Amino acid sequence: MAYDYDLRDIKGVGPSTAEKLRNAGITSVEMLAVTPVRTLVELTGLTEERALELVKAARALIQIKFMKASEYLEKRRQVGFLTTGCKALDDLLMGGIETQAITELVGEYGVGKTQLAHQLCVTVQLPKEKGGLEGSALYIDTEGTFRPERILQMSETFGLNGKEVLDNIIYARAYNSDHQILIVEEAADVVKENNVKLIVIDSLISHFRGEYLGRETLAIRQQRLNKHIHQLLRLADVYNLAVVVTNQVMSNPEAFFGNPQKPAGGNILAHGSTYRIWLRKGKEGKRIAKVFDSPKHPEAEAVFQVTDRGVVDIED
Repeated sequence: MAYDYDLRDIKGVGPSTAEKLRNAGITSVEMLAVTPVRTLVELTGLTEERALELVKAARALIQIKFMKASEYLEKRRQVGFLTTGCKALDDLLMGGIETQAITELVGEYGVGKTQLAHQLCVTVQLPKEKGGLEGSALYIDTEGTFRPERILQMSETFGLNGKEVLDNIIYARAYNSDHQILIVEEAADVVKENNVKLIVIDSLISHFRGEYLGRETLAIRQQRLNKHIHQLLRLADVYNLAVVVTNQVMSNPEAFFGNPQKPAGGNILAHGSTYRIWLRKGKEGKRIAKVFDSPKHPEAEAVFQVTDRGVVDIED
C-alpha cells in the first residue's frame, strides 16, 4: 500500500533528523516503520530510546496494526506477477514472479540463472496486459556476468527498443559483501526515482562465501547475510516490487541418495527466500526448473530452453 506521507510528517522528526534518516537510506515513512530499532541505531547513530520513539511514531502514522485475515487477503490482492517470458515457467509459478517476495534461483554454473535474470529485466518493462510491471530494474552484479548485449538480443524477442530497455536498467557492480550491502541500503532512493519494480542480485552469496572462510567466521557471515536478506524483503514489501536472487550450489556429503548438491547459504537463505526454484540441465540442451520450497506452490517441474532469443518454451 502506498502512502503520501513525508518523513517530516512523523511526530518528532524535524529537518535535521529527516536529513539524518535520508543519509542512512531511510527515505520514506514506510521504510522507517519496518526498520528494526537496532538497525536504525547502527545506521543513524541515534540512541536506542530515540530510535524506538521514531519507529513507533512512523508505525502509528501509517497505522501498522493487527488485521483480520480477510484484510490481509485484500493486501495480497495488490501483489503483482511478472512474466518470465516463458509460458512453462509462468505456469509453474502460477502466473510468474511475485512482487512483495524474494524468488531464489538455485543451480550450478551454466543452467540459465543469469539468462533468466537478464530476461526478467526486459519483461518487467512490458505493459501489464503483456505480463510486465511497467517499471524498471535494478541489477546488482557480484560476479561480473551482466551483459547489455544480451539485453539487446532479448529486447528484440519482445518487440522492445533495446536502447530504451537498457536505459531502464540501473546497473551496479558489487565488489565485496560490504559494498553489496551498502548498495541495497541505498537502493530506496533509486527505487523511488526510477520506478523500480524488480531488483536482481546475481549472485547473492558469492562474496559472502569468498570472504568468510572457515567455521570460526560462519556465525558473523550468517548474521550479515540475514540482515541483508531482510533489507531486501523490506524493499519488496514497502515498494511492492519483485526481488530475484541467484544462488550457487555446494556438495552435500550427507546425501547418500538423491541430489548430491544443496543450495549455499544454509538455513538463513532458506528461511529468507519466499520461493525457491532449482534449475538443472536436461538432455539435448533442455533446462528443467523445479519448485522445491514454497508456501503456496506444489512441488512441480517445467522444461524450457535457452536460445539466442532468450529463455523460451521448448519448440515442438
